Amino acid sequence: MTVVETAPIFIGGLSGSGKTQLRIVLDAHPDISLTRRTRMWDRFYARFGDLCEPANLDRCLAKMLRDPGVQQLMPDERRVRRELADGPRTYARLFALLHQHHAERTGKRRWGDQLGFVERFANPIFAAYPSARMVHMVRDPRHRSLASGRRLDLGARLGWETAMWLRSAELAVHNQRRFPGGYLVLRYEALATQPVETAEAVCSFIGEPFLPPMADALRTLALDACDGTAVAPSMGGVRAPHAAFLDRYAGSQMATFGYRRSSAPLTRRNRLAFGLATWPLNRLSMAAWRTLGARATTADARSA
Repeated sequence: MTVVETAPIFIGGLSGSGKTQLRIVLDAHPDISLTRRTRMWDRFYARFGDLCEPANLDRCLAKMLRDPGVQQLMPDERRVRRELADGPRTYARLFALLHQHHAERTGKRRWGDQLGFVERFANPIFAAYPSARMVHMVRDPRHRSLASGRRLDLGARLGWETAMWLRSAELAVHNQRRFPGGYLVLRYEALATQPVETAEAVCSFIGEPFLPPMADALRTLALDACDGTAVAPSMGGVRAPHAAFLDRYAGSQMATFGYRRSSAPLTRRNRLAFGLATWPLNRLSMAAWRTLGARATTADARSA
């Protein structure tokens, strides 16, 4: 069995970008166990100090074993402690043991996890698991927010969502350059418009065959087939001032992934709405995310 055949698989990206659909397909593989939102990296990584200190390990495990995300793995504390003592007592190894034990119980040889924004932790993940595979899902930000239930016409939420998308897009480009063999940036639109070909390409990337159960799972998915290259004036529900805001602040990054700018000119009424409400409110919420979001992305600096 090769290193890649046992390497962990991570699915990242923002909500509404196709992570769940891809996980459903990959999890249908008879040898892959792909869990969802165990939240180990964003809730526990480096939060309790050096795990070589017994008190730190005790505090970490006590917190983790009460967490619903971890509890879905049905952890065996005694086994985890016993096996962790036989090697490096690191967060990454602790997380891997929990996943490996769960995969074994389900009869799978390989484990993986779906976690929104896991791309923030690419540095420590690849340092711990050099042969890991990470698929970073991206989607046109105009359609992603609608698909995830976050309507862009509610106050200043657009700026917050735009700042998140920009950070995820920045990490997609950076991480793919830094980990070229293990990092795949995948557009939701490719999965929606060419599902079989795209799923086969992902399987090739992770080193697994595309099997009939995966094709069956693919047929059950409801995928919006918008390809992200043609932009209707109404943007399928996105108001014109909001499309203009995204063009201004995310247009160049959108182009990096093949997304075209909105083509419809703003009416006089929309120009007024943009200048008096959309622009000032959402510039503030962009700044707010960059300030508050920094607290949630401390690992970027810590692990760089």
